[in-house]
Amino acid sequence: MHSIKKLKNNLRLVTVPVQGTKTATVLVLVGTGARHETRENNGISHFLEHMVFKGTEKRPTTLAISSVLDSIGGEFNAFTTKESTGYYAKVNALKIETAIDVISDMVMNSKFDPEEIEKEKGTIIEEINMYEDMPMSHVEDLFEQCLYGDQPMGWEVLGPKDNIQKIKRDDFLAYLSSQYGSQNTVICVAGKIDKKTIKLIEKYFSPFKKTKLKDKLPVVEKQEKQKSLVEYKKTDQAHISLGVRAYKMCHKNEYALKVMAILLGGSLSSRITINLRERRGLAYYVRTGSEFYTDTGYMTTQAGVPVDVDKVKESIGIILEEYKKLKTELVGKEELQRIKDLINGRVAIQLESSDSNANWFAKQLLLQNKIVTPDEYLKKINKVSPKDLMRVANDIFVNNKLNFAVIGPYEDKKEFDGLLKI
Repeated sequence: MHSIKKLKNNLRLVTVPVQGTKTATVLVLVGTGARHETRENNGISHFLEHMVFKGTEKRPTTLAISSVLDSIGGEFNAFTTKESTGYYAKVNALKIETAIDVISDMVMNSKFDPEEIEKEKGTIIEEINMYEDMPMSHVEDLFEQCLYGDQPMGWEVLGPKDNIQKIKRDDFLAYLSSQYGSQNTVICVAGKIDKKTIKLIEKYFSPFKKTKLKDKLPVVEKQEKQKSLVEYKKTDQAHISLGVRAYKMCHKNEYALKVMAILLGGSLSSRITINLRERRGLAYYVRTGSEFYTDTGYMTTQAGVPVDVDKVKESIGIILEEYKKLKTELVGKEELQRIKDLINGRVAIQLESSDSNANWFAKQLLLQNKIVTPDEYLKKINKVSPKDLMRVANDIFVNNKLNFAVIGPYEDKKEFDGLLKI
């Protein structure tokens, strides 16, 4: 059973004992990301995440930080999203104090050395280049750009190269002081833990101060008709993302949409995967997923298909046809139960590890200010009915919520626009 405690400095700590594991994970999750940036500093959240690994007063270099955790066989990393930034270490539970010591030092005492900043710019730019050369991943960014346009929700987490080149030490310090505060930070320790854990967190994180935070701008969602976005790239495969605006976190239809995404393209036996890959041979990878942010969300199907325009159009038609079916045909009880059993199995596998537990609990507490336990989550999934799926399908599968993005050797999006009809 997890427990939540607010520390004296307003930090929220959630502890999650995990039976049968010998590891423990400490995760520091801060409520800031690309959505909290401006056009001028877009990319700074992710850049700052990198710089936290570049040295503190106590451990002045990257090697000094990494060697401590490497010496105990720890796994450690960080990540930046649109709405949060996380730093974590997973270690032998007997070494949890070392992990807490290092992570707290990094988050609170980083030096942001100007020479290291200049060197890291090259690393960030190469990371941007890497993702631009990975259209399978980049098409998701393009889809969000199609949805949200020129506002923080539509910007890429890595930011543009020009911004990265301009960022200086003072920019990091200003962003840190306005976005990293105890009141928008959650710490989760999950795994083989005991009562000493809380005292260790209090000891190492007591200097973490409350600050005056700059909040994110509300997302603007206005769409009157279908939208599409084409990014020209000479490729041997077209990478498409075809989906719809949907729901924010904690919406009453959240669980029905999660089930629907799995049913459509969330497994090798899902409807779109079978039709697009197995029956038509049009794709290798096919996936449908749902994304939930604090005030917006969507569902989309992504696939890599032949670059031939007629094959792309055929693929679009197959995906849209499966969307349409859910509006008029009730999902059979046997198929629906199979999807629910799949979700139950995946959750069980996922939560065998301490790091997955840390992410599950910390993200919810930070962004929703409440926690739905795995058991509660599965109860909600298991209550989803065929009528729920049809009701949601009729709500979201409409022309003025439909969006399409493609990366491939195409100059003009007009040849795809006429196909986007549900």
